Amino acid sequence: MHHWKNTLAQSINHPKDLPAHLVKNVDGMEKTTAVFPMRINPYYLNLIKDIDDPLWKQAVPTGHELNDTVCIPDPLGEEDLSPVPNLIHKYPDRALFLVNSQCAMYCRFCTRKRKVGTHRLTITDKTIKEGLDYIRRTPAIKDVLVSGGDPLLLDDDKLEEILTGIRSIPTVEIIRIGSRVPCVLPMRVTTKLAAMLKKFHPLYINTHFNHPREITPLAAQACGRLANAGIPLGCQTVLLKGVNDDSKIMAELMRKLLTIRVKPYYIFQGDLTLGTNHFRTPINKGIEIMRQLTGHISGMAVPKFAVDLPGGGGKIPLSPNYVNTNGNVFTCTNYCGKIYTYPDAPDKP
Repeated sequence: MHHWKNTLAQSINHPKDLPAHLVKNVDGMEKTTAVFPMRINPYYLNLIKDIDDPLWKQAVPTGHELNDTVCIPDPLGEEDLSPVPNLIHKYPDRALFLVNSQCAMYCRFCTRKRKVGTHRLTITDKTIKEGLDYIRRTPAIKDVLVSGGDPLLLDDDKLEEILTGIRSIPTVEIIRIGSRVPCVLPMRVTTKLAAMLKKFHPLYINTHFNHPREITPLAAQACGRLANAGIPLGCQTVLLKGVNDDSKIMAELMRKLLTIRVKPYYIFQGDLTLGTNHFRTPINKGIEIMRQLTGHISGMAVPKFAVDLPGGGGKIPLSPNYVNTNGNVFTCTNYCGKIYTYPDAPDKP
């Protein structure tokens, strides 16, 4: 058995199995895991220092998840945008293809927590074939985002078979993989896996770090292996109350990501996912963090801040307002708060 499979097999699935110093109200935690599954593998568990620390909040179930009266199970309307099982076709030229129902850790804020890791997300050879058939007969789809669950938890051979199927469709230009494995189970990224993925260029991977403490030497090694295989890496961070809703923490995270060759891509406003209301921050908090990042750290380290609109409306970028217009003069406030003017070019010569 691979080292990573051993690690995954030793995951904690019940709060009563947590080390005593990480347990808070075990009854409430157990009730929650009956609805929303729990999995914390030993690698990530060892990064958690104490109750309520930013990593604990991401990984350990609490009663808050069952006391959410605001959010809804499927906030992005994915089920209504699914022409065949486990494929979501929201934007004209892109499709989201779910190929695995499991994750290396069940994040407590997951957008798909209604079904990931449960019988409500069933992926079979038949659903994968139906997804491939749909992409093949829909030539408008140029970009396929392979997700789940976590695609990198599939065996190399199975993942290679799926990627071969996608790559055999001539109208598909880009393949992307969404995976939290480089953060939560980095030993899964073997040199063999990286060599296999390299065969499917242009291939991109978007991973998911939410706190600087998640960037460990092992995570750096995993991202390095993927980058050395020529795979551009992006990070999709979620803005989470009590985890990273602080401009200093966010700036440190974004800078550290660049040091492991991961480009900050998005900071997401929390989705309206049932069981996650306690993680949500005001949108203005995210806009203020963007103001503290822009100009204060390298532009390479500054992601877009976006909200994925409820009901399948798609993502829209949100940013501080730096500009006022008066005729053809732009009055701009720079990152230090100083005011500058910029004469615009006329519409007509």
